[in-house]
Amino acid sequence: MKKTVLIMALLLPVLSYAQNKQITKKGPSTYDLVIGTYTTGTSKGIAIYRFYAENGRLAYLSQIDGVENPSYLTLSSDNKFIYAVNELPKGEVSSFSFEPKTGKMVFLNKQSSLGSNPCYIAVDNARKNAFIANYSSGQVTVMPINKDGSLANGVETVRNDGHGPNKERQEGPHAHMSLLSPDGKYVLYNDLGTDRINIYRFRSGKNSPLTPADPAFVSVTPGEGPRHLDFSPDKKHAYLITEMGSNVYVFDYDNGKLKQKQTITLLAEGFKGKTAGAAIHIAPDGRFLYASNRLETNEIIVYSINQETGELTFVQRQSSMGKNPRDFAIDPTGKFLLVANQNSDSIFVFRIDNATGKITPTGFKLEIGNPVCLKFAPAL
Repeated sequence: MKKTVLIMALLLPVLSYAQNKQITKKGPSTYDLVIGTYTTGTSKGIAIYRFYAENGRLAYLSQIDGVENPSYLTLSSDNKFIYAVNELPKGEVSSFSFEPKTGKMVFLNKQSSLGSNPCYIAVDNARKNAFIANYSSGQVTVMPINKDGSLANGVETVRNDGHGPNKERQEGPHAHMSLLSPDGKYVLYNDLGTDRINIYRFRSGKNSPLTPADPAFVSVTPGEGPRHLDFSPDKKHAYLITEMGSNVYVFDYDNGKLKQKQTITLLAEGFKGKTAGAAIHIAPDGRFLYASNRLETNEIIVYSINQETGELTFVQRQSSMGKNPRDFAIDPTGKFLLVANQNSDSIFVFRIDNATGKITPTGFKLEIGNPVCLKFAPAL
């Protein structure tokens, strides 16, 4: 008996180590939350907070000041660099080195976006090119990335002329998003002004890397105003949120081609107030889709995703707990959803029920000036 006890005692450290190794393999439980803002209020730039996936809590790490209107940002695939638009009439794009362990950012350089009021930026997985949507001037810019992570001069812009029926919002093209397809072969950009998703073939390393695909675009109902797009994890479906129509469009996706199959509203039955669709994101497991709606709604709407067809079914609408939920993010574990309420200077944390997709407030609130973009990175 004593020998058995001795053997078990000797094995305990080994078992503990093995268990810890197994937990480590499941992925990190802490992340960095990178927050883009408008700097017309109390914010001065980009803020970094540590996010704890065990309980949904946030703790301040750092911030970098003097960055004007970093209203949308993205991280490189290796999480070593951050790229942010500077949403200004004379548009610019800024690059930063990033240290996930400490949350430290160091400014690298800034380049012209070759347009006006850039509102979106994406970077390819190879970290060789950035794609910038210039809202006011309506064009998308391709900007090479140097080996040190800094930005080079833009090499090409594309713009598709046209207008929509809304004379105030659609007098001309307004590029709202520039996104690479999951295979990296195409750039899709939403044009709020012309009610189109434009599709370009992308070939890196060329002087003119973008050429129109065939077909070169798909249209939505006139006056809808395409805003943001997201792909399903299996890459078979794409989901579009429209700003003025407050709808979600469901498309089948195959090698640069979009085929519309469903449209579903963000609005409650009988709602007649002012509304503006904003962000759209899919849970990591691909089972639920979330969308934010603004102005007189201020809600997060939840839909279940049919795993065979990709079609959506309404599940829930939940107050964002603030005003103008311009963006939100789902943490990589799929346990929490964080909402950035631009006009109430707040970020609220919601817990996700993984069985139903429904969200409930945790009671945790972060006060920060004009938050408008949220991105997660593993805290290595």
